[in-house]
Amino acid sequence: MFSIDESSPVPPFDQIKQQIISGRVTGELAAGHHLPPVRGLAQDLGVAPNTVARAYKELEAAAVIETRGRNGSFVTGTEESADKAATHAAEEFVVAMRGLKISDQRVRELIDKAITTVS
Repeated sequence: MFSIDESSPVPPFDQIKQQIISGRVTGELAAGHHLPPVRGLAQDLGVAPNTVARAYKELEAAAVIETRGRNGSFVTGTEESADKAATHAAEEFVVAMRGLKISDQRVRELIDKAITTVS
């Protein structure tokens, strides 16, 4: 399910975060879904465990996932958490667009186009 695009300018930890957020928002990762252990996912993706740990930590701070000690990490299950995940994804997108010096108007155009394309 998870993959890293090594040619992408997006850092691997952000790619992991984006995939989990997307899965949560679309329902592909249902509430209560048990995420792979940090070390296992890191090995599968060919990244350092700290990369996955950072993604999980930031997702936990955004209430997208919760960590239950040795039981592992799980996708949160409330509508509020889904809304927080969507808000977090939108904010990260805006930050990325501003980093590329893309105007707010152009960002809106890109979003409208994406909504039409994906629908």
